[in-house]
Amino acid sequence: MDSKPTPTAEAKRTLEKAKGEELGEFQRRTLDYASKFSRIPAAKAEKLVKDLAEKFQLERKDAIQIVNTMPRYTEELRTILTVKGKIVGATELENILKLVNGYRE
Repeated sequence: MDSKPTPTAEAKRTLEKAKGEELGEFQRRTLDYASKFSRIPAAKAEKLVKDLAEKFQLERKDAIQIVNTMPRYTEELRTILTVKGKIVGATELENILKLVNGYRE
């Protein structure tokens, strides 16, 4: 079984499909968390991850973190991206936010 980082919304969709089967305690708690904190539907989340990675040369896991939090302000976005010590300019942050806002519901 391969593993790869996925947005919270994708984890929610996967667990909802398995809901008919017996979910363990960990899966039920994860589904509860994903249901509460998924910001956009899974299909939109995956598309946004790809767009962020391609347009802004972000690593998949950084794009996923952006999708999971759906930041509204450049300060929030800067916090996510500077963890790795990468300096991102104000213009690029604004462009990322514009893309994220286009997916917001």
